[in-house]
Amino acid sequence: MQRRLWLLLAAQLAALHGSSVLRQTPGPITVQTNQTVVLFCETNTLPSNMRIYWLRQRQALSSNSHHEFLALWDAIKKTVHGEDVKQEKLTVFRDGTRFFLNLTSVNPADSGVYFCMVIQSPQLIFGKGTRLNVVDVLPTTAQPTKKSTTKKKVCRSPNPVIQQRPPCGLLTLSLLVAGVLVLLVSLGVAVHLHCRQRRAQLRFLKQFYK
Repeated sequence: MQRRLWLLLAAQLAALHGSSVLRQTPGPITVQTNQTVVLFCETNTLPSNMRIYWLRQRQALSSNSHHEFLALWDAIKKTVHGEDVKQEKLTVFRDGTRFFLNLTSVNPADSGVYFCMVIQSPQLIFGKGTRLNVVDVLPTTAQPTKKSTTKKKVCRSPNPVIQQRPPCGLLTLSLLVAGVLVLLVSLGVAVHLHCRQRRAQLRFLKQFYK
């Protein structure tokens, strides 16, 4: 069965593309050594005889790409593991329309692109693949700290004392009031002088008619 599978994979390798029939998640992930990783593949249809294959590609996709057969989930036989695959390290199971690949105690050798696949004669249908990167130390995302710069204090000479002046409106009103007062005083003086002059004329006329 495995030899026949490899022949089919070799024939279809150049036409390897993601399909909407199989949806894989999550996207590219980076994990630390000895962690557990769970990948899943969801299908639109679920025939009673469906088989889900899990494959791993260790190098960039090309005509010489090598795919490893990891496991097969079969509705009858349940699980079939590939050669040199540790069953305690890799398990596959199903939940409804989702098919899971569980990897435990991963190490950098487990890095690669993981594909789920179904065979629908006469073609192979692949998921888009999930890239797994296993590292000993996770990359840090902390941003470099910025050096704090102290602002220099600028000494400014004190402002000269500015004599406060009354507002323009108040000054105009004061001048207007002063002008009115001067006018009233002048008018009072003129009236007083006129009255004195009038009285003097009356006295003179009285003396002339005696």
